[in-house]
Amino acid sequence: MKRFDIITLFPEAVEPYLQASILGRAQKEKIVKLTAHDLRKYSTDKHGKVDDKPYGGGPGMVMTVQPIDAAVRKIKKGKNTRVIMTAASGKRFTQKDAQRLTKYDQVIFICGRYEGIDHRVEKEIADESLSIGDFVLTGGELPAITMTDAIARLLPGVLGDSASLEEESHTKEGVLEYPQYTKPEIYKIKTGVFKKKDLTVPKVLLSGNHKEIDKWRKEQSEKRSK
Repeated sequence: MKRFDIITLFPEAVEPYLQASILGRAQKEKIVKLTAHDLRKYSTDKHGKVDDKPYGGGPGMVMTVQPIDAAVRKIKKGKNTRVIMTAASGKRFTQKDAQRLTKYDQVIFICGRYEGIDHRVEKEIADESLSIGDFVLTGGELPAITMTDAIARLLPGVLGDSASLEEESHTKEGVLEYPQYTKPEIYKIKTGVFKKKDLTVPKVLLSGNHKEIDKWRKEQSEKRSK
């Protein structure tokens, strides 16, 4: 069973997603174990304090080393573990990273808050620092959940149909999946919200000619990927 552990100040914000839908089912089937850990429980401060003023001055508070070090030491189960710090300054997470991280038995995420985390955590405790884009969030919980989801769904048995992984966006770097359609064949518009009165499915998908369908899908994928 692969473990994902998310160290956070707000486990209540993380746990509902980990228990829902595909990830929830994967846990019930014991393919993965997903756990959110309350960082304050690892603080030696009697009030559970986990942050302090930055040396050199400046606005806000910085998360301290001690509780994070204690949490990682307690949670880490073996050598085949990857410790990841979520940070806007980190390397951008890609599908290739998701595939790379499936080889570890355990992935631990350290979620930042406030003005950030004492840099010694990144240098000495975390194995790498990752970001999900060139923007700043109020905390690292959403990036940790996003990366957990992206990695976990690649594991055998997590998705109901493993064939779903073969032709989706980013399976090959820079390649996006073709458009998908389902019933009804014609969707009639009752209001003026859309540009057309009737929304239809491309005729080639209704033809039954799989050679032409494959050709169309390849062409659409190439258009999207440019």
